[in-house]
Amino acid sequence: MLIDKLNWRYATKKMDPSKPVSEDKVQRILEAIRLAPTSSGLQPYEVIVVKNPETKAKIREIAWNQAQVTDGSHLLVFAAWDNYTPERINDMFDLVNEERGLKNEGWENYRKMLLDTYPQRDPQVNFEHAARQAYIGFGIGLTAAAFEGVDTTPMEGFDAGKLDEILGLRERGLRSVTIMPLGYRQADGDWLVNLKKVRRPKESFITEVK
Repeated sequence: MLIDKLNWRYATKKMDPSKPVSEDKVQRILEAIRLAPTSSGLQPYEVIVVKNPETKAKIREIAWNQAQVTDGSHLLVFAAWDNYTPERINDMFDLVNEERGLKNEGWENYRKMLLDTYPQRDPQVNFEHAARQAYIGFGIGLTAAAFEGVDTTPMEGFDAGKLDEILGLRERGLRSVTIMPLGYRQADGDWLVNLKKVRRPKESFITEVK
C-alpha cells in the first residue's frame, strides 16, 4: 500500500555504500519522474544521473559534505531550463503533434499564447517557474523510490552555481534545482532511522470547504 511505503520512507542520513540500487529499479524511478505532470506539458527540466565516484566526490564537496552524495549508488540531479524560448516551446508542441498524428486548432492557439507570453518574461521568472515543475517530478521520484523500497534524501543544501559548473549545465541552458541520492539505509550510524515520523495532524493541515 502506498501509504505504508510513505510511512516507511524518511530522509536517510546514512547510506550503505556496499549496497547499490539495481538498474531496473533506477529506471523505473526515472520513468515515474518522466511521466510526472508539468505546466502546459512542457517538461522544462532534465534529470542527470551521476554514478561516477569522482564526480560524486566533487559534488559532495559543494554539498555541505553530506555523505549520502557519495554513499548512495546513484545521484539524481534535477536541472530546470534557464529560460523559456520559442525553440523549446515549439519543440514540445511539435512533439505532441507528431506523437498524436494530428493538429488541433485549440492546441495551436494555446501554443501561440505561450509563445506570445513566456519568452517575453524575465529569464529569472521563467527559471523559477521551470524549477517549480522540476519539484513536481522530484516529489514523484521520492514516492516512486519508496514504492521500490529504495532510500532517498531530498537535498537543497548545495552550491548550485558550482554544481552547474561541475556538470556543465549552464552550457546546456540548464540550472540545478535539487538533488536526490538513491541507496539503502545503514541503520548503524543513522540517528534518524528509528525515530517516529512526525507530521502535523490532519485537523491543522487539511481544511475542507463545504
